[in-house]
Amino acid sequence: MTEEIFEAIRRRVAEEPYAEKMGLKLVEVAEGYALVEMRFTEEMENIFGMAHGGAIFSLIDEAFEVASNSHGTVSVALSMSVTYVSSPKKGETLQAEAEEVSRSNRVATYDIRVKTAGGDLIAICQALVYRKRDPLPFI
Repeated sequence: MTEEIFEAIRRRVAEEPYAEKMGLKLVEVAEGYALVEMRFTEEMENIFGMAHGGAIFSLIDEAFEVASNSHGTVSVALSMSVTYVSSPKKGETLQAEAEEVSRSNRVATYDIRVKTAGGDLIAICQALVYRKRDPLPFI
């Protein structure tokens, strides 16, 4: 059943309009884990020509969404705390890696880190999810 869940999530992310708009690509999914990447483009700049925090948050949120739903149970965000460490250079590929820290029947916590392909830290996030009892509707 696990691989069936992962494949269904891969399919949904590939079809997700927002992920397509932002250029978000699911690289890897495992139980409680996700790796998502995005290329920082000119359209993602803020008023200073740096990466907009919303663009980086979108990358973080996609990795969080995949990792937290990887158990096959509908999970929704309760809170996310993001610290922006640095800004990538235009054209760089960013990767968000979400790892489950703890999980109970109702809540789970995640550590998400955004880095450049060269390993430079861009942002860190601590996130909390509420785990509903419902199975993913697209399985």
